[in-house]
Order: sequence, then C-alpha cells, then structure tokens
Amino acid sequence: MPNFKDIAQSLDSLADNKQAVILQRFFKTGPGEYGAGDVFLGIKVPVQRLVAKKYQSVPLSAVARLLKSKIHEYRLVGLLILIKKYEAADSRELKQEIFYFYVDNFLAINNWDLVDLSAPKIVGDYLFNYYQGKNKSSLKFLENLAASHNLWERRIAIISTFYFIYRGQTRETFVIAAKLLSDQHDLIHKAVGWMLREAGKRVSEPELLKFLDANLKKMPRTALRYAIERLAESKRRAYLART
Repeated sequence: MPNFKDIAQSLDSLADNKQAVILQRFFKTGPGEYGAGDVFLGIKVPVQRLVAKKYQSVPLSAVARLLKSKIHEYRLVGLLILIKKYEAADSRELKQEIFYFYVDNFLAINNWDLVDLSAPKIVGDYLFNYYQGKNKSSLKFLENLAASHNLWERRIAIISTFYFIYRGQTRETFVIAAKLLSDQHDLIHKAVGWMLREAGKRVSEPELLKFLDANLKKMPRTALRYAIERLAESKRRAYLART
C-alpha cells in the first residue's frame, strides 16, 4: 500500500520554483497577510488531482501527515484524497468517520482554496444527508462555525451551504449569510456574496431579493456586488443606488 513518503516524493518531484513564487504572492503568504507562513511547491491543481487519484488508497494516517504539513500542496492533496474517500464510502459509519476526521483537522484547512474545494463535498454533504438525531442540528453546527474566531472556520460555515443549494435548499445559506454580514474580513464578504448569488441563480431569485431588501443597509459592498452579479442590469443598478 502506498504511504505518506510516496506522496511526498511525488509532489516534491513536481515542484516548480517560478510558479511557487507566483502562488505565494497570490495566496497572500507574507507577514500579517491571511496566508502568512504558507509554503508552496508551485504545482497546479489539475496535477495535484492526478496525484490524489493515484494515491487515494492511502490510510487516513497518511492523510493526517499530509494535513499537518506546512506545504500547501501536501494539504490540498490530502484533502483531495479525503474527498475521494468520502465519496467512495459505502456506509454512513464510514462517511461519519471521514466527516469527523475533517472536523478534527480544521486547523489544516487554512486557505480559501482548501476550504472551497472541500467544505461542500464533505461538511455540506454530511450535514445535509447524515447529521441527524437527538441534539443534532445541521443549522446549529453551521451557526457555531460562523461564530468562530477562526477566519477559515467561518468560511467553511458559509461555503458548506453550497451543497444545500445544490439540493435546492437555501435556508442554511440565508441564515449563515445574515450572521456573517458584520464580519470584518474581505474573504468572508466574498464568500457570503458568492453563496447568495448561487442561491438566487440556482434556487430562487425572489428569495435572494427578499434577503437583499431586508439586509441591504448591513451588507458590505463586496458581498452585495457578488450577490447581485446574476441579476438583470436594471436590478443591479437599483440595488447599488440604494447603498
């Protein structure tokens, strides 16, 4: 069976120093920036997907080692493997194990691409389909995340609702979006606006308009611009004129 060292050697052999410099700037890894300290090898995502596919049979212990790495691509490949394991899991018990493994490793999911690629497919799917029973509420779980002091947990909260949107359900998106309207970070403003836009585009534009009318004065400009991107030009102009 392949192991952590096999994956590490594969990724190290694919390193591109010039691309790494570009990615370190793009993902804001400088002192005081949101990705401070993150290290990149310079491997593009499609290539990382191939590595994850090749090594998807590794045990969770190897995935855990990948997620503990300071190297961004190690963590991303670990998450891609975890998604494959979750999708292949043929029982509720296995999906539950992977879900809680993901939750236990929240600290490793610490940049926006890591959140966006994984949260809907693991957290969103599990909460929608399996997180049931006494004292278990998907919405409460997401609300607790949205109240976190950790930027990435707050982003996981709103981005996980993308799965609910896929399934035609918008309540979670609107509730979590409302809780995050006062957030100070631009990455949350963008995520909230994105999910609102998708809720309106994929499920119900009238529900989106109702949310906008009720919350317009509280919405950060960035969130609003993202949320109204798919509206008719006349509606976009009208909302922007009201702010």
